[in-house]
Amino acid sequence: MQGRLKTDGSVPGEPEVRGSTDRAASLRYGQSAGSSPDRTADRGGARIPAPEAGDFASMQQPKGSKGPGSRILLRNWRISTRLVSLLALPVVAATTLGAFRIEDSYQDLQQLENMKLLTDMTEEATELADMLQQERDKSAGLIVDGNPKHPDITDARDETDKALVAFTRSADEIDTTGDEALTGVNNSLTSVIEKLNRINGIRKTAYADGTGGSAQTVKSYGELIDSLVYLSQDMALATSNPEMIAKTRALATFSSAKEFASIQQAIISAALAEEPRDDFAEADRLEASSAQEAEGSALKLFAHLYSGRIGLTDLMRSLDGGNASVQQADTFAKNLVNNPDSIKNADMSYRHWYELDSVKIEEMKKIEQHLLQEMEQTARDLRSETQQEAIFNGVLILLVLLISLAGAFVVARSMVRSLRRLQDTAQTVAQKRLPELVKQLSDADPQDVDTSVENVGINSRDEIGKVASAFDDVHREAVRLAAEQALLRGNVNAMFTNLSRRSQGLIQRQLSLISELESREADPDQLENLFKLDHLATRMRRNGENLLVLAGEEPGRRWTRPVPLVDVLRAAASEVEQYERIELSAVPATQVAGRVVNDLVHLLAELLENATSFSSPQTKVKVTGHALPDGRVLVEIHDTGIGLSPEDLGAINERLASPPTVDVSVSRRMGLFVVGRLSLRHGIRIQLRPSDSGGTTALVMLPVDVTQNGGGVGAKQPAGAGAGASGPGGPRFDGFG
Repeated sequence: MQGRLKTDGSVPGEPEVRGSTDRAASLRYGQSAGSSPDRTADRGGARIPAPEAGDFASMQQPKGSKGPGSRILLRNWRISTRLVSLLALPVVAATTLGAFRIEDSYQDLQQLENMKLLTDMTEEATELADMLQQERDKSAGLIVDGNPKHPDITDARDETDKALVAFTRSADEIDTTGDEALTGVNNSLTSVIEKLNRINGIRKTAYADGTGGSAQTVKSYGELIDSLVYLSQDMALATSNPEMIAKTRALATFSSAKEFASIQQAIISAALAEEPRDDFAEADRLEASSAQEAEGSALKLFAHLYSGRIGLTDLMRSLDGGNASVQQADTFAKNLVNNPDSIKNADMSYRHWYELDSVKIEEMKKIEQHLLQEMEQTARDLRSETQQEAIFNGVLILLVLLISLAGAFVVARSMVRSLRRLQDTAQTVAQKRLPELVKQLSDADPQDVDTSVENVGINSRDEIGKVASAFDDVHREAVRLAAEQALLRGNVNAMFTNLSRRSQGLIQRQLSLISELESREADPDQLENLFKLDHLATRMRRNGENLLVLAGEEPGRRWTRPVPLVDVLRAAASEVEQYERIELSAVPATQVAGRVVNDLVHLLAELLENATSFSSPQTKVKVTGHALPDGRVLVEIHDTGIGLSPEDLGAINERLASPPTVDVSVSRRMGLFVVGRLSLRHGIRIQLRPSDSGGTTALVMLPVDVTQNGGGVGAKQPAGAGAGASGPGGPRFDGFG
């Protein structure tokens, strides 16, 4: 195949109609002076409206979509957040109920703590009541007998005072803050202590003449003792525990029976100590008789209250005839009360009677202590049970909460893991796999590319698994369509290649014929017409080579030897319609590698075509070259058109750096596509900039492996006048192989 460069500065090229096939192959970066400026950018001769501000946003957002909306909307929450929110309500409710349960257990435990305190107070009250009974019973016979200073009396009163001090100290230690029940107990304690403070007055008038006899003294002591007995019931009610209330009632009932027995002991002791024993005072006898009946009723009530428990018989054996002294004392007391005159002949002294009846009182005291121990043990058992229940409730609630949270975490983790895997796979497919596959399909034969689709890997039967399966279907369909599109592009490229090859053959034969006619023609007019035909055929050949570039093929013409850069520029100028307007100057003596010559001529011709087409016909297009110290060469093409806006320049430079995929829009901007594709093929950098004198400057940076300095760095080669050559018959080179 043959290539040539003809220069004829004296014969102007015939103008063509704008928008022709040849003009569609040009790259517009300026406008002619006569054209009306508008917001359009021409890529390869086609006038394309420049995008307005906001167009890209409208293109990215689907029609009818209002966008995701605010982040706080429920539909924009993350799945993990939704799951946590879904589980938060029942977990909070369960935790709240559990907290109430724990609080109830704590309150029960607090009540049992109070119960222990009140049990201790009951023991103190029982002990004080027993001391008062002993003081009253010991004082009865001794005082009536005329021994008010007897050591037994003073010792009994000292013991009572000690018990009273201990009881008062325990009462002062009760903290009633925040507890209404304890407040009521404290009020009862205050009332009891006020009564106990009258003990000194009772002692002064005990069993004295003119004060009502022993019955009045017994009644005064009895009021103090009764207040202590019933205080234990008030304290039991404060615990609100049925079992403790029942035990306290039993204790209080038996303590009442013991008090009635103690009353009999005191009255009979005082009666036996009277000298002479004329009679049994009626008031004392009635008091003793009433105490006997009350004792029997209290013991029966106690037996009823205690009937459901094991060991009642053994507990009451000493009082039910198991002890001879107790039986003898009861018999003597009943006989004396029923036969008042029998006191005159009674052979029992008050001391003997006191010692005999004290056996019964002591046995009743043992039973009373047993009941107290039972009550204390019950309080300890209830407290321990409540503690265990509180701990169990706390552990159970904590365990349920942990299990709920663990279950929620497992379920959420399972869902989120599947969703994240689906998300990551979708992003990988969209951003990596599918683009790489499309690139492989574009660069190679689709039949040689593996188009199998790797599944997401989510095989569950839930909605996530169904979405993953649907995504796999979409992925396979996208790959299938990409393969079909690649095959279709391959077919279209093959069509372009075949058409271009046929056209190239015909055009080459036409150029050979024109060259032969030029060599034989002597008439200047005819020779001028032949030069015009030569230019037209050369431009047609370039358009045909555009189709080869569009199809990704290389042209059939090859240059086998290095060519001076100035000859390459002249060859590019010869393929331009208005070649006579092109002016070469200061071109360095650089050799261009033979493998790049044809593509570089093609690239520069496209740039020169646009420079001449979109600048005033009366102006020149200046081409200069600069050899850089590192071996690269910079070629500058200056025109004086109206130039381009910064936005249009940015868009053009971006397309030059990254040519788009071949489609219909590329065919309308073929010049831009061809220049970008050829520059990438050989590592040539191209950039458009505004010219200082108006218009646009195209910068072409030739890398080191493209250029070969023939005259050294900075060496210049004169380019001649006009287009760098003379008229017809000027320099021409052949040798394309």
